[in-house]
Amino acid sequence: MLPTTIAQRNLLASTISRTCRSTLLPLSFTLLAVPAAAEVTGEPTTHETIVVTASTLKVETPMAETPTAVSTVSRDELEVHQVQKLDEAFRYKSGVLSAPYGADNDTDWLRVRGFDAATYLNGSRLFKDGYYTWLLEPYGLDRVELLKGPASILYGEAPPGGVVNAIQKTPTTTPQGKVEIQAGNKDHQQVGFDIADTVSGRDNMRYRLVGLFKDSDGELNGTENTRYYLAPSLAMDLSDATTLTLLATIMHDDGVPTNGFFPAYGSLIDTPQGTIDPSTNLGEPGYDKYRRTQISVGYQLDHQVNDTWTFAQNFNYGLNELFLRSSYAFPNDLSSTLYRGVVFRDGDLSSITLDNRAVGRWYGEQTEQTLLVGVDLQTHENRGKELDNFAFGTIDAFAPEHGNFTPIDESAAIDRKIRKDQASLYAQYQLTFDYRWMGILGGRYDYVETSNQNKTVGDKQSYYNDQLSVNAGLMYLADNGLSPYVSYAESFEVLATIDPSTGNPYKPLEGEQTEVGVKYTPEFFDGYINLAWFDLTEKNNLATNPDGGAQIQSGEVNSRGVEVEGVGYVTEDLKLTASYTYTDARSNDNTGSGDKRAAQIPRHMANAWVDYDFTTLGLEGFRLGTGVRYIGTSVDNPASSNRKVPAYTLWDASAQYDINPQWQAQLNINNLTDEVYVASCDYYCYYGESRRVIASLKYRW
Repeated sequence: MLPTTIAQRNLLASTISRTCRSTLLPLSFTLLAVPAAAEVTGEPTTHETIVVTASTLKVETPMAETPTAVSTVSRDELEVHQVQKLDEAFRYKSGVLSAPYGADNDTDWLRVRGFDAATYLNGSRLFKDGYYTWLLEPYGLDRVELLKGPASILYGEAPPGGVVNAIQKTPTTTPQGKVEIQAGNKDHQQVGFDIADTVSGRDNMRYRLVGLFKDSDGELNGTENTRYYLAPSLAMDLSDATTLTLLATIMHDDGVPTNGFFPAYGSLIDTPQGTIDPSTNLGEPGYDKYRRTQISVGYQLDHQVNDTWTFAQNFNYGLNELFLRSSYAFPNDLSSTLYRGVVFRDGDLSSITLDNRAVGRWYGEQTEQTLLVGVDLQTHENRGKELDNFAFGTIDAFAPEHGNFTPIDESAAIDRKIRKDQASLYAQYQLTFDYRWMGILGGRYDYVETSNQNKTVGDKQSYYNDQLSVNAGLMYLADNGLSPYVSYAESFEVLATIDPSTGNPYKPLEGEQTEVGVKYTPEFFDGYINLAWFDLTEKNNLATNPDGGAQIQSGEVNSRGVEVEGVGYVTEDLKLTASYTYTDARSNDNTGSGDKRAAQIPRHMANAWVDYDFTTLGLEGFRLGTGVRYIGTSVDNPASSNRKVPAYTLWDASAQYDINPQWQAQLNINNLTDEVYVASCDYYCYYGESRRVIASLKYRW
């Protein structure tokens, strides 16, 4: 790159930062000072037809009219399935592999189109670094949206799988309340409440308070977790044109982590001793410890400037404090005697995000034009002690005896500090012509500064990356409900860690996707059917080096596939949700394994869920749902072995009964037949979740 080009980009990055600090922040406080005036709008309590929009697109547009694949899980779906972790939310959606690493009580795992996806809360990035990951409590969410494929045009640096945007419950215009108790196997106990009302004497102010206590055992012997969760929010109509919503969450987890790292010997490989019991704990339940406190505080500001322009600003501060001491066993293909290691982390991760965007709409006789422009600032900092010990003794997988270990010297931990700053400008233009043709063209420039500091030895590496990402799409809106489309999108992700093999920072991961599809919303059917073909490639992909286990950059991973997803009412009482996904994910790395099928990603996935309301049959208030999830065969990491992981099929069921308008009882059973299965293998093998039974009782007003 020419020196003059570098200088110009540095100047642009500095200009972005100065503009955000000197102009946009004062503008936000000016808008907050607008005189207050009450404006209350009605909220629908029932739906007539299934029409879904996604705030994740940053422009409120029906998903049937946008040339990209988006899936949404509503509040009703979260409750029907009694979703306990975020990675369970998309089990009945296409393109998503949920919990590939098995049942984990301290991390959410999602693979979208063969890749990781970034997690957002109310449109603000929840940054993660290594073991410092965010967990979201589904009880506090209104819905979850998934934008599939590269999304850097809207969100900046992020993995190519897409964006999972969790939308928090916010105040409602109609007062409401709910108290819920739950009990289940694995010593599951839960009490929750959800109250929304207007502030006494202030019709222009509404509040909502959501709280939860939950305690349950993990999948492995001796593991458990206790959670406290509280989420207050307050909405204020500052004027007829301006609404400010204040949002906060605090969550505390305390327990023993599940380390479901099993060897292939005894899980996937037959042995003379038989099969390792999936509940076997190969760590140290009396020594391992997991404690996390998450705090999120922010606001959403929406202002109608005039008939053409609207302005929105999202701000969020997040703090994630973590203490983790977690032992695990190393893989072994030949013996049940396993060496062990232990991970120690004690620190915190803080984030500040500020996204400012303006949306303008113009209408002509045959055209509708929409322009989205925005400025985005993000700062993330990870500080803490870290220690990895790879000589923590041995254990027998078939006859584990705990207590045979030497505690690590936590004072020997390295003092690490990682910081990432991002400044961004983005714009997207959308044109609808003759009510039939719709086109999108967008671009975004991101400037990212990253530093990785080992404060113990006084070593610090700082580097910057800048990236121009583009997207484009074209869709035809036919009168019969068929809407074919084609789109292109890019992504990039800056890695904050250092390549141990070179001592230098990793190169950014770069993704690009081409997608062709059709969306169908027929008039005779209350629902929709979406079909998409995608070709997604990530360059500079990370892979585990079989010689030493370190992560190295290994060429590229390509994922091609087809997704079909449909939701709708077959009759007035019977709702069907179904999907099928075909994915051919292949890696071409530099570890000597060549072009081979990528680990963990099955070629075939299919699922279907039916929900029937028995009211017309005389059983008023009774709903019964059941579903089947099929996950096809996958493979181990090609650098580890050429073993295949068998396919598995799981059966879930749910029953709801409205005793009266206030009381509701519900029973959920996941993996009803208690199928024992290996979810996937990637050097290690991971058992999937066993049968889960939850009974709940709700009181509503």
